[in-house]
Amino acid sequence: MTEFGKIIIFIGIILLIIGAVITLSPKVPFLGKLPGDFLIQKNGFSFYFPLATSIVISIILTILINLLSRK
Repeated sequence: MTEFGKIIIFIGIILLIIGAVITLSPKVPFLGKLPGDFLIQKNGFSFYFPLATSIVISIILTILINLLSRK
């Protein structure tokens, strides 16, 4: 049963981090406006592909997960 408790705590921490990121993301000025983020606007059509932002977030999450998983 202690393993189940650890899983619940881990899920709670992940949800807390996701909530903080969602809340604070509008206050980060460069996020979503990096070179490499593609915005295509045509007649009544808009397509946004945040390639550079996705890469930056992926690198940050990889570093955090590696730091947290070390024993």
